[in-house]
Amino acid sequence: MPLQPDHAIAHYRIVEKIGEGGMGEVYRAEDTKLGRSVAIKVLPEAFVQDQDRLARFAREAQLLASLNHPNIAAIYGLEETEGATALALELVEGETLAERIQRGPLPVEDTLAVGLQIAEALEAAHDKGIIHRDLKPANI
Repeated sequence: MPLQPDHAIAHYRIVEKIGEGGMGEVYRAEDTKLGRSVAIKVLPEAFVQDQDRLARFAREAQLLASLNHPNIAAIYGLEETEGATALALELVEGETLAERIQRGPLPVEDTLAVGLQIAEALEAAHDKGIIHRDLKPANI
């Protein structure tokens, strides 16, 4: 069930839903302690009920938290509250690659620049043993 505006997860206040995928729903939220906008990814209930899956997710979150790369959204925290588990992430605003592609072909120079940034981010993740598993233009 989607979260409503002003719902709180730890010290994050939900503002609006901004997306969803196989790993859950994503919301814009306000970090009430630091006064910044963040993305909150709320895991599906099926994940929360499966202790093995939840443990794997927590390990992956710890690995992701060790990444420091300009092309990878930073993790601010892993929160568990009222039966919900959520990741607090850096909010990356702007046009997705999918939206840009819909506007028409990218010039070769732009395509190469974007491809290089993606490759560098994947290399940083793979160096830590992290596999993205949902790489697509809508997530870039």
